[in-house]
Amino acid sequence: MRTGSEPTTARSVLRARLWLSVWGLVWAIVGTAAFAVAGRPGWAIACGVLWLIVTVDLAMVLRHIRQGPHYQPGPDIPPYRPPEHRL
Repeated sequence: MRTGSEPTTARSVLRARLWLSVWGLVWAIVGTAAFAVAGRPGWAIACGVLWLIVTVDLAMVLRHIRQGPHYQPGPDIPPYRPPEHRL
């Protein structure tokens, strides 16, 4: 049930996702380099694909962080009424 305090108490997970993406990016780069040096082209390609996916995710997270907070209803908007009947 909504209490009405969600806009003031809500927290974004974008910062955590940012740091997890950076961590994944570092490991994907290290994995790509290590497997390429070790002569394992299949694993190097797999890590390279992961590197690409993590880079795209990181770009999206940074884009969402730069967009800032979106519209949230103000204190003058009453909370939603709970449903009268549950099925």
